[in-house]
Amino acid sequence: MGTLKDRLNDDLHAAMKSRDDLITSTLRMALAAVRTAEVAGKEARELTDAEVLAVLTKEAKKRREAATAFADAGRGEQAAKETAEGEVLEGYLPKQLTDAEIAELVTRVLAEGGFTGKAQLGLAMKAVQAAVAGRAEGGRVAAEVRRQLG
Repeated sequence: MGTLKDRLNDDLHAAMKSRDDLITSTLRMALAAVRTAEVAGKEARELTDAEVLAVLTKEAKKRREAATAFADAGRGEQAAKETAEGEVLEGYLPKQLTDAEIAELVTRVLAEGGFTGKAQLGLAMKAVQAAVAGRAEGGRVAAEVRRQLG
């Protein structure tokens, strides 16, 4: 099996052959974001699957936020397009954790690490984010860590 980037390219070619405009445009946008990330910094490099996943997560979040903004502005058609693009990207992301699963995971990581107070928030967040590994948005995780640390 190839890398995630290879899978995106293969799916893009399949979407182009089947003339699926939504998937074609969404995957082109996602691959452009990946290429931009690859050339960012001092020298160009190939991204790992985890880094490609982080780019896709960021792009999916942008689509959710844009859909909300368009819906709030009364632009339903554009909001629907952004939502559809987000759903295409979600297909490449790991299954997102529920709030209950996040709470359970945070409780376990805080107990294992011996984190007890707000003074250790940064260290606790680092440990929890490593355990979450892209399966939940940082804001949701941070809120739960803050709640449990009191």
